[in-house]
Amino acid sequence: MWKSVASNALTLFVVILIAVAALVAWGRNEFFKPGPLAQPICLQVERGASLGSVSRNLEGRGAVTDARIFRIGAEYADRAGDLKFGSYMLPEGASMAVVLEAVTAGGRSTCGRDVNFRIGVTRSDVVLSELDLTTNDYVEVSRFDPGAETLPMEYSEVADDPALMFRVTVAEGVTSWQIVESLKKADFLTGSLETVPPEGSLAPGSYEPPRGSERGTLIAEMTARQAAVLAVAWDARAEGLPYETPEEALIMASIVEKETAVPDERRRVASVFVNRMRQEMRLQTDPTVIYGITKGEGVLGRGLRQSELRRETPWNTYVIDGLPPTPIANPGRLAIEAALNPDTTDYIFFVADGTGGHAFAVTLDEHNQNVARWRAIEAAQGTEGETGVQGE
Repeated sequence: MWKSVASNALTLFVVILIAVAALVAWGRNEFFKPGPLAQPICLQVERGASLGSVSRNLEGRGAVTDARIFRIGAEYADRAGDLKFGSYMLPEGASMAVVLEAVTAGGRSTCGRDVNFRIGVTRSDVVLSELDLTTNDYVEVSRFDPGAETLPMEYSEVADDPALMFRVTVAEGVTSWQIVESLKKADFLTGSLETVPPEGSLAPGSYEPPRGSERGTLIAEMTARQAAVLAVAWDARAEGLPYETPEEALIMASIVEKETAVPDERRRVASVFVNRMRQEMRLQTDPTVIYGITKGEGVLGRGLRQSELRRETPWNTYVIDGLPPTPIANPGRLAIEAALNPDTTDYIFFVADGTGGHAFAVTLDEHNQNVARWRAIEAAQGTEGETGVQGE
């Protein structure tokens, strides 16, 4: 009798194991197979949302077949506590595994509305965009001056949306004063900025401060990022450069940044200035003259005058020897790398060539020919005398 009971119990145990295994296999298949979405959707995960509320939202919108399986899968993957606030695009047929990765991986939101506060060299603006789920491209909805007294209706209507995502994009070559003055107009940030950080100490690039972030916290992030970029580039610098400190390299990088907008020219432009320093020639670069006039507070808005090229300021490299005392802008990573790993050339002159780039020369005769061509272009454009010329 006892043998019969034991045999039946063992049989039942085996049957249960098989059933459990089958259930696990079914659940795994449900978790990884293509999901029911017939078209992409934008899912918003609110700050502090629970896995339960998100899973029920997913089931209600037809993104997953069973909220319980989604929760169990998240627990099994040890991702239940990793939900990230934001808006995420879930593609057509997304599996539960793909959905879980989207809402827990973090990073920039991939759908919904996006506010990009852009700080440029000549102006700042705010761009409101929204993801078009049919093309997977962000479409501009509105663009406006952050200092405007009246904001566009398109922005006012969504400004309080908790799912609205904010970015701050800082262009290469912007001065610290410009960054501070622009951030004061960012209505989604809080806190005051009492001082202007040292010139060159803030890293250009894209930042994603949450709504209500302190302006000082964002400045600290920019400062830390720039310090890290400079440290890495300094450690990887070429031998024999005429800089004694990373700070001097940063000054050179800021000059390179302001002298060319052509990425492929940065290392060549840096080589010209390095060659000049090695030959104890003055750098003679117009952006340093401009900085001596404006101190980085705004844009000059006109060409340089001959009297200004001769006026002595600590930054006027037509008058002073060597590098100016501070950077003249906040250079980006590529300009810093160019200053610390310039091309190997014999060039000691360059001048604009009319295409947005520059013509480089080794001898003064070559340079004068390039200058003559540039003057002819200026005359044809009616802009004679608006810019100084490197090496004159």
